[in-house]
This record gives sequence, C-alpha cells and structure tokens, in this order.
Amino acid sequence: QVPRRLRRIANWPGVAPGSEKWTQTEKTVDNTPLGKVVFNVVTPTLTLYLPKKSKATGTGIIVAPGGSCVALAIDHEGTGVARWLQERGIAAFLLKYRIPEKKGEGIPQGINFDEVCKYGVADGIQAVKVVRQHAAEWGISADRVGFMGFSAGAMVASGALLQSDAAARPNFVAPIYGGPFGVMPKIPSDLPPIFMAWAQDDGLVREPIAKFYDVLTAAGNKPEAHIYRAGEHGFGMKKQGTTSDHWMEEFYWWLESQGLTKPAGK
Repeated sequence: QVPRRLRRIANWPGVAPGSEKWTQTEKTVDNTPLGKVVFNVVTPTLTLYLPKKSKATGTGIIVAPGGSCVALAIDHEGTGVARWLQERGIAAFLLKYRIPEKKGEGIPQGINFDEVCKYGVADGIQAVKVVRQHAAEWGISADRVGFMGFSAGAMVASGALLQSDAAARPNFVAPIYGGPFGVMPKIPSDLPPIFMAWAQDDGLVREPIAKFYDVLTAAGNKPEAHIYRAGEHGFGMKKQGTTSDHWMEEFYWWLESQGLTKPAGK
C-alpha cells in the first residue's frame, strides 16, 4: 500500500537494458535489523514523495539506498530519508535500482563492485532524466535535481555525477559513506556541488571514501565533507548518541546555503 501523495513509476520505458534475460524473482524481507530489505531487483522504479504544494521548495532529490549492490536497505536508507525531505518541502524520489541475483549469505567474497553496481549506475543516470522530464508535473525545477546515495547507493549517485555527459549530471550530489568502490573514474574539475559524510570509525569502506574526497579536491572540486568521530558504517537515520545523528540537519543547512530550501526567487 503506497500512502497518499505517493506514486511509483517505472524507471525505464519497457525492460531495463542489460537485464533482459534475468529470471530472478524480487524478494522482500521485513523486520531485519535495518527494517525492510529488498533483494533480486529486476524492474527498477521510482517512488515519488511529493510535498504539499504549500510547502514545496521546487527542489527534488533522488535517493538511492545501499546494500553492497546485492540488497537494498529500502527503509533504513530510503523511506525514512525520503519522508524527512518531503516534510521539509523537498520532493524525494526513492530509487529501487537493479541488483543481480543474491546467492548465499552475506556479501560475496572478492565482489567486483564495478560489475555488480553497473546496473544501478545505469538506473541512476536514467532516474535523473526521468525526474527532469517530469519536473513541471511534479512541482520541481529541472535545474534543482539532486542525488543522494548511501554506501553502494553512493556509488550509484557518484556514477550519475561522474558520467561523461555534463548536461545530464545532477545539479548537486550527496554521497553518504560511499562513492566509487571499484576502479576510480576520471574526475572532471567542474563538477556540481557535492556534500559528503562519513565516520572515522567506518571499518568497512573508510579508505575508499577518503580517497574519493582526495581525488575530488585534487581535480579542483570543493566538496563539503563532514567526518564524524563515531557512527560506524551505515549510520543512516539511526540515533546512536554520536554527532553523526545530525548529518541530515547539516545536509539541510548546506542546501539552505545554496538557496535550495526555498522556492526560486524567495
């Protein structure tokens, strides 16, 4: 049941390219420690969290959950984030992106992130196009489309950010405790604004995140980075009594500094 003011649409017209022969069945597991988790996604979708017109800012953000590109933490890094944005007048578009069939328990050993995440990256690039195409209908400005991703979802977001077609990039991007986890792509010097957040005690992917920050700055970009003393990997919207509990407010203040929390001209 999709709540009022929510709509779910297909991310591609027809079958998503590259997965035409996939035969897996999508599966959802409820009540995990991270809430609802989705596996084996074949058909990518966008769920629309549109604010009331009286609150709408004209800003929209695509939200991509994490899960090592073998699962999607759709509650922990998806619906809660989308609702938080929606309540503040920012339209959110929750991207359920494709992930290869899950076999066995846990994260596969020696996982090739460039291979398993390439479908999600393609879906992320497509999602930006879809949101811009429908911008007027959904009450946002086509030049105020952002992309937030968590962990592997941040790899999806960074794929949209670093694509070769500069005009198709999001207008701002927030890779949260994630980024390119495979071969580091070429980094352009004129990227849109970037907001990053991670914890120093992230025992899973702190090194590639820090590397991503370093190559961004070396190329001449100026990402805003919030590095928390504690919070570990995957802090999302969890309240742990650490300063990472407030990353979302700091992200909002960052948007505010760019005039993205009020309608254009106000």
